[in-house]
Amino acid sequence: MISEELLSIMCCPETKADLVLDGNFLVSTDKETRRRYRIENDIPVMLIDESEVLSPEEWVEIMKRHGR
Repeated sequence: MISEELLSIMCCPETKADLVLDGNFLVSTDKETRRRYRIENDIPVMLIDESEVLSPEEWVEIMKRHGR
């Protein structure tokens, strides 16, 4: 599990936006890119080429769930 302290210093490698922890993923708060990075064995895979771009609707739902 990623600690709140670590999450507070991590950012999206593409936009430098904040991230929210959503299950086994870190989701960028940037509404333009809407990137989601997976976490494998408690290690975030922060490679842009391996990230997923969420649909606007899915991204909005995740942001609402996390109060963003």
